[in-house]
Amino acid sequence: MNIYPLLADVVLALHVAIVLFVVGGLALIVLGNLRGWRWVNAWWLRLTHLATIAVVIAETWLGMVCPLTTLEMWLRARAGMTVHETGFVEFWLQRVLYYDLPDWVFLLAYTLFGLLVIAVWRRYPPRR
Repeated sequence: MNIYPLLADVVLALHVAIVLFVVGGLALIVLGNLRGWRWVNAWWLRLTHLATIAVVIAETWLGMVCPLTTLEMWLRARAGMTVHETGFVEFWLQRVLYYDLPDWVFLLAYTLFGLLVIAVWRRYPPRR
């Protein structure tokens, strides 16, 4: 049995979950503060959110490919698959995650998003 396709799909799902945490987390923090939800300012949540987007921005500025992308592609290659040889769910997860745009677009988008995270951090500081 070839386990590599399953592992590649798990890595892809993890990657999408991290993206959802970063993007959805910011929306949740703002919404939660507007609604008075104290738990959205938990120190561990806010620090994890900030650290995650900081890693993404650092990778982009350094010209690095995300290690999760590299791992997924390696697993797919080990399985004898191409990047596009996937099932329905994997196809759509990849469509959500991967775009063919110039590197500067990602650099600008991630940096602006990081600045937005910092602005929200200042506006709604975390609480211990």
